[in-house]
Amino acid sequence: MIIAGVDGSRASCAAVAWAVDDAKRRHEPLRIVHAVNRDSYRFSRFHAAPEPDVLDRMAQTMVTEAAELASERQLDVEISTEVVEGPAAVALREQAKDATEIVIGSRGLGGFEGALLGSVSLHVAGQAHCPVVVVRPEQESVRGEVVVGVDDSPECEPALEFAFRQAELRGGPVRAIHAWQPPVQLYAPQVNYDPDDITAAANQVVAARIARFREAYPRVEVIEDVRRAHPVDALVAASAKAALVVVGSHGRGVIRSALLGSVSHAVLHHARCVVAVVR
Repeated sequence: MIIAGVDGSRASCAAVAWAVDDAKRRHEPLRIVHAVNRDSYRFSRFHAAPEPDVLDRMAQTMVTEAAELASERQLDVEISTEVVEGPAAVALREQAKDATEIVIGSRGLGGFEGALLGSVSLHVAGQAHCPVVVVRPEQESVRGEVVVGVDDSPECEPALEFAFRQAELRGGPVRAIHAWQPPVQLYAPQVNYDPDDITAAANQVVAARIARFREAYPRVEVIEDVRRAHPVDALVAASAKAALVVVGSHGRGVIRSALLGSVSHAVLHHARCVVAVVR
């Protein structure tokens, strides 16, 4: 089951389009969900909250229109709709229990003008227990590479699994990026280091980490891409020609209580294509 969260924004329409295309690729049903948060009307600028049935009708219209959009795009995908109660971030996190993935827009109607990401998309990406795909209004399904970040931690393996599966479904390649930077102490005059040695070691890290995925997905072309760069810079640069960038929700050294690691947070903000965050 693929879940698409909608709120009537342009970004959520793009999310529905991406979600129904992926449902078609995966041969899975699509559920379109809207959360009605009545609390926002109780302590807000509204002098009088709308009647409950008005909110319910608005919500039903929203999911019905989204379902029509999805069915026009992919005629043979099973589509259902659901209106739930509560804050959108909490409601979508609950939906993750049944989901292969959750697809949401980058910023809803309630976001600050000019913000790249809304609080709901950041919260869901950081806490949902399934992959979360974040789509901006101008980003839908396009052809290109699936880019995935690789490090030497086992936490990156779910992201690799998701990336290889997406590449197989799309018939495209995976670009496995490992970006490295020399430790600050290596710039001390008394320390000698060979960048070629570090690059060779990094190549071994990538090869070892993706070996089992090469075996599991033999038809997927793999591009091993080791760069001397900050991971965010490398992934954002690669996103310019990618269909999808896949990152883990946490990398190495992340504070346990943080919703997202610094790399995944920055890539969500700056990538030029759709981003999937995988726990």
